[in-house]
Amino acid sequence: MRADFRSQYGPKYHYSSNYKGITVKTVFRYASVAGPIAGALGVAALFYASGIPRVQKDILQKIPLIGPYFVKTTHPADSPF
Repeated sequence: MRADFRSQYGPKYHYSSNYKGITVKTVFRYASVAGPIAGALGVAALFYASGIPRVQKDILQKIPLIGPYFVKTTHPADSPF
């Protein structure tokens, strides 16, 4: 409930913008905690699926530092064709 009289010498109150009680500050606070956890889970899921040839070829071989590790080369003498 707002007061009818506001002193010009009193504090300048203002309402913070929110959506259903969630402010921008709250969103950034939770995102800064959830972001690294989500990133770690994504990397873990990617390496869990690293045995799938399609994942190796389309994703893992294109990562700069670890890409050559996932390139499968077969010596010509070992090839049945």
